[in-house]
Amino acid sequence: MGNLVNIFNVYADAAESFQFGFQDPATPVMIGLINLHHDIMFLIILIMVSVSWVLARATNGFLEEKNSVPVNVVHASTLEVIWTIVPGLVLMVIAIPSFALLYAADELVDPAMTIKVVGHQWYWSYEYSDYETDDGESLNFDSYIVQEDDLTIGSLRLLEVDNRVVVPTNTHVRVIVTAADVLHCWAVPSFGFKIDACPGRLNQSSIFVQREGVYYGQCSEICGVNHGFMPIVVEAVSLDNYVSWISSKLEEC
Repeated sequence: MGNLVNIFNVYADAAESFQFGFQDPATPVMIGLINLHHDIMFLIILIMVSVSWVLARATNGFLEEKNSVPVNVVHASTLEVIWTIVPGLVLMVIAIPSFALLYAADELVDPAMTIKVVGHQWYWSYEYSDYETDDGESLNFDSYIVQEDDLTIGSLRLLEVDNRVVVPTNTHVRVIVTAADVLHCWAVPSFGFKIDACPGRLNQSSIFVQREGVYYGQCSEICGVNHGFMPIVVEAVSLDNYVSWISSKLEEC
């Protein structure tokens, strides 16, 4: 029954033409970001409607044909206190879940594996630090964009790569990001993950992918003339398939 249900689950894990909303979440962090966005949008709409109503009433009430004789009321202390305290309370309501989500996104929860990401002009390099080849070196490979002439049916233009990053689902993965030349940014929208790649510096965060799938991202830092041509593709698979993939990669080396 579970497999039958999965057949009808169609997820948006890549950008679409004229896309307005978020991509479907695949991590707890992205789920939290979407929920926080919806909550804040509710407050924004409520504030917009309230302020618009006040402005409309004020504009209508002070029309010359309705009130030709002006009054000498220049202060309303109670009203001023209210419209000072209420925005402060709204900011506090927004700040509490925002900080909780921010700290949760930065927290490393006993990672089971580590992936090092290095940005180059204009491609990505990946290193699986927990595995070694027969030569004693870490498993690593480069990931380049697939040119338009080499795309196969179903591949996404400007988003497909020759070597995908493969991670297991339901596993805490630490991602260490740096750059070899200029500033880059490793970003995957479905993960709610976006971290700068700075030369000479290591930035780290973690991901916990909850479902299998292929997730697309791009460099989100203007890094040069080919900035728009260094995509990111992460394939999340079951633990058994991940072990098989790692074994095949080590054999190739």
